[in-house]
Amino acid sequence: MSMENKIPKPIRCKAAVCRGPGEALRIEEVVVAPPEDHEVRIKILCTSLCHSDLTFWRMKDFPGIFPRIFGHEAVGVVESVGGHVERLEAGDMVVPTFLGQCDATEDACVDCRSERSNMCSKLPFTVTPGMPRSHGGAASRFTDAAGRPVHHFLNVSSFSEYTVVDAAHVVRVDPTVPPEKACLLSCGASTGVGAAGKVAGVEAGSTVAIFGLGAVGLAVAEGARIRGASRIIGVDLNPDKFELGKKFGLTDFINPKELGDRSINEVIIEMTNGGADYCFECIGLASVMKDAFQSSRQGWGKTIILGVEMHGAPLCVAAGEILWGKCIMGSLFGGIKPKIDIPIFVKQYLNKELQLDEFITHEIGFEDINKAFDLLVEGKSLRCTIWMDK
Repeated sequence: MSMENKIPKPIRCKAAVCRGPGEALRIEEVVVAPPEDHEVRIKILCTSLCHSDLTFWRMKDFPGIFPRIFGHEAVGVVESVGGHVERLEAGDMVVPTFLGQCDATEDACVDCRSERSNMCSKLPFTVTPGMPRSHGGAASRFTDAAGRPVHHFLNVSSFSEYTVVDAAHVVRVDPTVPPEKACLLSCGASTGVGAAGKVAGVEAGSTVAIFGLGAVGLAVAEGARIRGASRIIGVDLNPDKFELGKKFGLTDFINPKELGDRSINEVIIEMTNGGADYCFECIGLASVMKDAFQSSRQGWGKTIILGVEMHGAPLCVAAGEILWGKCIMGSLFGGIKPKIDIPIFVKQYLNKELQLDEFITHEIGFEDINKAFDLLVEGKSLRCTIWMDK
């Protein structure tokens, strides 16, 4: 084969394109450009829908921008690589991630070298609509049938049969793992499990309270279970979440609507004899973040914030409670370093130490992708696997 034949060419394929806020996605033909330096083109096997997709899908102002190809939780196979890409090659099974990790061979940044951070400072996380190394993060590798650019989403854009992703955002995984399970580790499951282990450092015998039992909250429960927590309390308005949560280690359940005049922190402090050792906010409401903080134990209670405040409201807590030894911690992607920790999670799953199967509540074909939005909006799904070839 000549060198000319090995050079990647543009690919025409199907993508689910959103052309306006809140609009149904349309299956359209797009052209996916070849990968440039430090980039990888991936054939997506399956993808899933996350609440972050919904949040940006509804946005009418920047960083909401259209037309756009959403999707950031996925698994695929490397189709081709651009220049200066090491340790990734065509045929590798990979998961793309919204958060990057620069490679040690690329003179890794201080954050990627440190165990204290997963926030790469060479390729800092942004919500710009293009490739992360392009000027202003604006360059797109997608064009529509009329030759107009289509914007990327969170460095991944997996609602397309093919996508181009920066190599710093691509993790090679064991090809024996079922694709739909690897897909979960691309965002939600890793975020929750990582928050319990890497951010909070939940210890055996400790007490945990989780506010919000969506996919991320239940992944926190799974992470706390693995770490040996003795009591895992779930807080949610949906009573059906308790039975589901038991599969991930929940021992107790509180529905705030059923407490009468009692506050949620009163109840948790009583249940845990002083407050939970670790509280996790997985919804994205400042009022719930405050409830979580007030439910934590004096002296050493940690409150970990995983939810993105959906209204941009500030978090206000009493300074005195901070002086009493409590702390609040933020967590992006569960504190994990994708290229290091996701392969560990895959191994734990294959060794039957980490549960993932129960997260998948629905499976559909790519042509029915709008059904996945309906299911999530209606609160009927945890994760809906979207298969590209079905």
